Amino acid sequence: MAQLDKYKKVFFVGIGGIGMSALARFFHTSGYLVAGYDRVAGPVTEALSREGILVFFDASEQVIPADFVSAEDTLVVYTPAVPETQSQLVWFRKEGFDVFKRSRVLGMVTESLNAVCVAGTHGKTTVSTITAFLFHNSSLKINAFLGGISKNFGTNFIGSKDADFVVLEADEFDRSFWQLTPYAALITSMDADHLDIYGSIDEVKAGFDGFAQRIKSNGWLVLKAGLPVPEGLADNVEVISYSITRDASYQAINIKEEGDGFTFDVETPSGRLNNFRLTIPGLINVENALGAITLSLLCGVTEDEIRKGLPQFSGIARRFDVVFRNAGRFVYIDDYAHHPEEIRATLKSVRSAYPQCRITGVFQPHLYSRTRDFADGFAETLAGGLDDVILLPVYPAREEPIPGISSELILEKISGTKVCLSSKEDLLENIERLNPEVLVTMGAGDIDRLVPVIRKWAEETKG
Repeated sequence: MAQLDKYKKVFFVGIGGIGMSALARFFHTSGYLVAGYDRVAGPVTEALSREGILVFFDASEQVIPADFVSAEDTLVVYTPAVPETQSQLVWFRKEGFDVFKRSRVLGMVTESLNAVCVAGTHGKTTVSTITAFLFHNSSLKINAFLGGISKNFGTNFIGSKDADFVVLEADEFDRSFWQLTPYAALITSMDADHLDIYGSIDEVKAGFDGFAQRIKSNGWLVLKAGLPVPEGLADNVEVISYSITRDASYQAINIKEEGDGFTFDVETPSGRLNNFRLTIPGLINVENALGAITLSLLCGVTEDEIRKGLPQFSGIARRFDVVFRNAGRFVYIDDYAHHPEEIRATLKSVRSAYPQCRITGVFQPHLYSRTRDFADGFAETLAGGLDDVILLPVYPAREEPIPGISSELILEKISGTKVCLSSKEDLLENIERLNPEVLVTMGAGDIDRLVPVIRKWAEETKG
């Protein structure tokens, strides 16, 4: 962290993002003065305020606190989700501040530690969070920057002043993961996504190649079995595979449902490890846990520490999150799925857990460009996994509207399944009309704001 020693204060432009807020928490707990702007209030900004970090929602440069107007000792961190024309960003640059993307600062923070980096177009948040939990419950000391709110810790940052390892989610958006230098890396998937950045699946793969090429010599690359081995790896990087369905270096076998979770064994290059127990639902989470187990074993977490720690893992907010359940009457699950392959994996796990139930899904498309690029895939996976589909309007995030692109584009392509468009205001009415046995909400936008509303409705009508 030598590059950061000259700063005493850190200002975040876009502090409410999950990655930005983890960095803000790191600097705050490390003794820096921290403040930041975000567009709207939400659960993350409210939590940051409770923790003593100043957060405000006015984008003008006039509201920048006096403590943060000295370029000599103030670092400015921003997210690419904020437009380059944002007034505070423009002012900081004009005044000669050091203004860095989140990914660059994350690279600075992690450069002096053994970085365990989890990448992939889906699954990386769960794998990195389970990995961090297993490390934390071992003899190893870690920092962790997570892409979701761990239910065990109630936060997306885990800190230790004498850490040897840092566990983090390696974000492929904007090629941010090229700023990292992993000691060990894991790739869960390489599906076409962020095509507004990459342009094609070939460029997506090239992006992951570039990430893998940054793994240190004598490090590890852990790949989900079936993914192509990236080109140009450093000398002596060992490639290791994992899978729950096919032969691999580390393979989960004897998978059995047990209550809301699973038991399984793991075949490894050195022999079989028996009797692992996972207490969260969703077959996809066995695969995620296997990836985390593989990373943990490679980095020195013991078999016994994993066997003891894994059952205590209680999940992540918005990752196959069972929000409400009344056995035999109604189940409500919330998930961050916002790509066709993520939706496919989520709904496959839901259908496996509740094979005889009528399943209704509420989906909020995220970004106009992703809706345009994957309308066929969204329609196919939603229709294939659900009995009823409710589509909310597109959440634009950083984008301006694209003519002709809306949720109706997905609706027009769905066949064989009941589907309707709904405003947020009419959502409960539409859910009540369909009377589902299992309800799943999905999306990466602001659909999370509706989760407490739906939960309250479920408690009052299904409890």
